[in-house]
Amino acid sequence: MTEAVRVRCPGCGRENGYAAPSFPCACGNPVTPPLDPSAEARPVTYRTWSQSWVAVRCGACGREGEWPQPELGCGTCGTVVRIPVRPPGAQPASGAGAVARPAFRPVTIRTGGDAVVTAALYLRWLGFPDVRRPDPAAAPSAAADLRAPGVVAHVDPTTAPVGLRAVECVWLNALTAAATGVCFSLAGYTEEARSRADELAVPLFVMDLTGAPQPVNDPAEDLVAQGA
Repeated sequence: MTEAVRVRCPGCGRENGYAAPSFPCACGNPVTPPLDPSAEARPVTYRTWSQSWVAVRCGACGREGEWPQPELGCGTCGTVVRIPVRPPGAQPASGAGAVARPAFRPVTIRTGGDAVVTAALYLRWLGFPDVRRPDPAAAPSAAADLRAPGVVAHVDPTTAPVGLRAVECVWLNALTAAATGVCFSLAGYTEEARSRADELAVPLFVMDLTGAPQPVNDPAEDLVAQGA
């Protein structure tokens, strides 16, 4: 999920909201330049080719590429400013608890069982090493639960968006186990489910067929940044 930041114009002092656009990586996953809100935006007084591009690393495959330098035009005075971007490997200034880990290696999803395996691998990548998954002989089209010390995850590999009841169930199961409840879905979430997940601080992830889970709410972003 792309986060908006407040950018103060050095020309007139007005604060403008800005959210960086996403671009597709060669692996097919969207890549958004990680903005650095702690750094000062600089006015564009002249342009060079090298200043028009920044190095950004894909969080799914680890590939580093050159992406357009984020810029914003002030709506009051017209000043154009460059929005600072964190270099690859740098941690957010506000994320003292952020953890460094190698890039997640996605696994192509062809079946419902693949989706469950991918979610288990992703939870291990987040720092939950002892993930237990259902018997592979179980019906791969049915939603499944994954468990590990500290986490309870609901994985829905069906073509229907996850609803409110599933979010509340994983939250209750996690509450009983004194763990974090997490949801994975191939088809996204209903509006009610997303709203309730935000209220309960349940991390929500969506998985595409390339096998790269993406956070879709703030609790999920926090879990990715801080790990288990």
